[in-house]
Amino acid sequence: MAKIKNRKLKFIMSFILLTVGCIIAALSLETFLIPNTILDGGVTGISIIISKLSGISLSLLVLILNIPFVFIGYKNLGKNFLIRTIYSMIVFSIFLTVFHTVGHFTEDKLLASIFGGVLLGAGVGLVIRSGGCVDGTESVAIVISKKTSLSVGQVVLIFNLFIYTVAGFIFEFDRAMYSLFTYFVTFKVIDFVSEGLEQAKAALIVTSHGTKLSQEIYEKLGRTTTTIRGRGLISGDKEVLYCVLTRVEVFELRKIIDDMDETAFVTILEVSDIIGNHIKSNKVKKLKS
Repeated sequence: MAKIKNRKLKFIMSFILLTVGCIIAALSLETFLIPNTILDGGVTGISIIISKLSGISLSLLVLILNIPFVFIGYKNLGKNFLIRTIYSMIVFSIFLTVFHTVGHFTEDKLLASIFGGVLLGAGVGLVIRSGGCVDGTESVAIVISKKTSLSVGQVVLIFNLFIYTVAGFIFEFDRAMYSLFTYFVTFKVIDFVSEGLEQAKAALIVTSHGTKLSQEIYEKLGRTTTTIRGRGLISGDKEVLYCVLTRVEVFELRKIIDDMDETAFVTILEVSDIIGNHIKSNKVKKLKS
């Protein structure tokens, strides 16, 4: 009974954090960045450009343009990601509309870049930490990363550099430079808020159900695991699973372990560099039991 209550509490808290994160991100855009024509990256950045040129509501554009990216994310990250992402994008769009009438907090471009970037990073970081997403660019970046030698971060950076270059031609180039500066501020704050959510993580899982967990991780995330035989001083024989995954998949890994083996001991490690294609491995034939 206590375990069920604990799961319900975690579930409720995750959606509270998703909501708070979306509110902070929307506040940052509508009160600091957009009034000073400083762009966010990804789909949101494209939406801002179209909105500025056409007058179409930004909140509506964010929802519409993210639809194909949400589908790609669902195909690669599962139903849980889909639900949280749809919820996040709806809340994010609603509060973009709410804060649109608030007005800007400063006309100083540098202050807007710094404070807007910090707030945006804090909001997006909370959303990612809770298993959601307000911009579908990273979902596509994961797919491209699996099929190329580029990392997720490199794909996102290339995509954003293209957006900022286009913005430089449409608006002024100093706006593109401010936008790029804001992007780096946001990226660092996301890492800080999300407890160092890097492009890659390594998980060490000590469990008595190694085969079942390995199969589930493979089927849900498309990640293979390496099994190491271990022995606990008190618990006896154990299996230690080693798995490398992307930052947005850590939440799903936690959910898999909570559902299948609550007695498992898990350590999430930061990965500074990867040699080989472990994190980019594609799904192949299902592993045989």
